[in-house]
Amino acid sequence: MATKLTKDQVRELILSAKEEKGLTWDQIGEKLGRTSVGAAGICYGYGQVDAQEADAIVNLFSLPAEAKKPLMEAPHRMPVQPWPPTDPFIYRFYEVVMLYGPVWKDVCHEQFGDGIISAIDCFFDIEKVIDEHGVPRAKFVFQGKWLTYQKY
Repeated sequence: MATKLTKDQVRELILSAKEEKGLTWDQIGEKLGRTSVGAAGICYGYGQVDAQEADAIVNLFSLPAEAKKPLMEAPHRMPVQPWPPTDPFIYRFYEVVMLYGPVWKDVCHEQFGDGIISAIDCFFDIEKVIDEHGVPRAKFVFQGKWLTYQKY
């Protein structure tokens, strides 16, 4: 009888194989037909893939065949770390949202009306850019479908 793997176990197998094979998220995204962020998201278990994508992931990371099924299951999207975040990189995002969130909300409402940004129909990307002083900067792109509140 085959061992049942969980999404968490598959994530750990993928991350271990990624390191062992020396792959970057850009390389993985290219092989899977996704952006680097999209590829990382499905490998972390935050998305659901079809059979063809699951096969590609299993092959890319030399995973056991039992890893295919959890990759195709609907995810239970839970943070991998505690809340509030304790990792300094992730905490800074929390801090930025807490500081600028009201500003972003006000500007969005002014431009789009009363609504929210979809966390389901959204796109993320990250790009390394060099500023005019030669300092590396992280450029984050987040595009979310605007959902207008309905009157009732």
